[in-house]
Amino acid sequence: MRRLRGNFRSTGRSVGVEAQLTHLSSITQIIDPKLHQHLGDYLCAIRMLMVQFRREFSFCDSLYLWEMMWALEYDPDLFHVYEAHQCGSEKVEVSNGKPKSMSQCGKYERQNMRNGGKSTEGPLPISVFLVASVLKDKSSKLMTEARGLDDVVKILNDMSGNLDAKKTCSGAIKIHKKYLRKAKK
Repeated sequence: MRRLRGNFRSTGRSVGVEAQLTHLSSITQIIDPKLHQHLGDYLCAIRMLMVQFRREFSFCDSLYLWEMMWALEYDPDLFHVYEAHQCGSEKVEVSNGKPKSMSQCGKYERQNMRNGGKSTEGPLPISVFLVASVLKDKSSKLMTEARGLDDVVKILNDMSGNLDAKKTCSGAIKIHKKYLRKAKK
């Protein structure tokens, strides 16, 4: 649950998940501009991001996704970040000031580092690309049947428990690669 703590933080100006929704919007705009224009608002994805797909996938598939997300985003320095938040300390030194070796990172983070995917906020979490994969998979239905946010939410709620985790993961990795290629241009 420590990984999701930030999703529930709320300040006077924003909610923790808001940055992920903004990233999802920019990813969808690059990957599928027609779907982006049709959706307009990404509030329909809040549930997926807040609890990391627990309602959209079966329990076993959710465990598969979580394991995959944690493995892809492996970063040995994250342990110190989580420990610092638990102790109340806000300042954390990463690797004692030494640059991180690419061999210490997971596959997903190495790809971000190679392709310049690091922003001031860090790499985009794989969960955002998983949501993009779900939206891309359901894009034809969303484009033809959804006339507003209520319809989008209904379509996405109807798929709950019926998604294939392996298909979604492979779609997310493809979208991630495509996004890095197009965003770099």
